[in-house]
Amino acid sequence: MKKSQIWFERLGICCLYLTFISLAVALTINARFIYVADIDYLNILDYVNLSKERLLENYDQLMAFLNRPWVTELSLPDFPMSTGGRAHFYDVKKLFIFDYVVFLITMFPSIFFFFYLQKNKRFWRLIQPFKWGMVAPVFLGALMAVGFDTFFVTFHELFFSNDDWMFDPVTDPIINVLPEQYFMHCFLFFFILIEFFFLVMILIGKRELKRL
Repeated sequence: MKKSQIWFERLGICCLYLTFISLAVALTINARFIYVADIDYLNILDYVNLSKERLLENYDQLMAFLNRPWVTELSLPDFPMSTGGRAHFYDVKKLFIFDYVVFLITMFPSIFFFFYLQKNKRFWRLIQPFKWGMVAPVFLGALMAVGFDTFFVTFHELFFSNDDWMFDPVTDPIINVLPEQYFMHCFLFFFILIEFFFLVMILIGKRELKRL
């Protein structure tokens, strides 16, 4: 095999990784059903004087701000915000948009690479890289199980350069309706998606290997 082909396939696998990870992030942050279920499961309404429908209106408005580049002002009808709290959501918005950009940039090269593997009967090349990839969510899930508080703090310290994410319920009451357990459920959903995507790649590779 030519050296150029080896590097092409390595780059293609990296693109697939980024596509699946960014897709899993996008699906997770837009998984409204998790929050809807958690309103009841975590008794979130006990911490706010709002109906479920009204709370979801605020949630949808927040998500619209985070997801849409053209929405530049954040104002929730029932939740006042401090300057730091508002700044944090602007930082989160940047991460959301970055994720969408990564997905769009890597999606088409990944599709091209997928057809290349199909044409050249090289799906088997996906088996080992994605087997290794499946280890990471299991490891991170174990860290979450040991102590989600530590995991959650470390996550914020890695992705945010300030402490604006440390909300005060008095000045940023929205934190009362965004409990830590909700984010834990989001992380679990993300890890499940990653495991599913990677497992599919492994099964496709093994299926082809049996035919060779």
